[in-house]
Amino acid sequence: MISIIAAVDRQLAIGFQNKLLFWLPNDLKRFKALTTGHTIVMGRKTFESLPKGALPNRRNIVLSTRQGASYPGAETYSSLEAALQQCSAEEKVFIIGGASLYKQALHLADELLLTEVDAIAPQADAYFPAIDPEIWQEKNKEVHLADEKRPFAYAFTDYLRKR
Repeated sequence: MISIIAAVDRQLAIGFQNKLLFWLPNDLKRFKALTTGHTIVMGRKTFESLPKGALPNRRNIVLSTRQGASYPGAETYSSLEAALQQCSAEEKVFIIGGASLYKQALHLADELLLTEVDAIAPQADAYFPAIDPEIWQEKNKEVHLADEKRPFAYAFTDYLRKR
């Protein structure tokens, strides 16, 4: 099972200068709850953006084409295909970014677990690929309205690949 997990704005923006666009504690809690105990696959820049390095209680896999690259607490592979070959069929794999990895993995994914922020980031330089409704079907949506803690609404939206 391959899942892609991301937070996107209305224009599918996901980041700016290797940082998340929005501070959403509930999104971070959801990410932790969904990925703990499973495998997470990320690009080098995503790994380098993690404040404390490898995420605990998860198998961390970093993709890098740099020969001999190594990242503390993580396995390193030169391609998504090489990384997935090292995962068992029973393993739940989460693709956690960045933009080029999302693009590579989209055709392999079984589900998309998105936090859809009802706002447009003032600056963005990384985007999630378009979600084709011919391929993806909304399975579940949990809406959170704007409040005193958050100036914008957001929704946890899960999509399943149509078979």
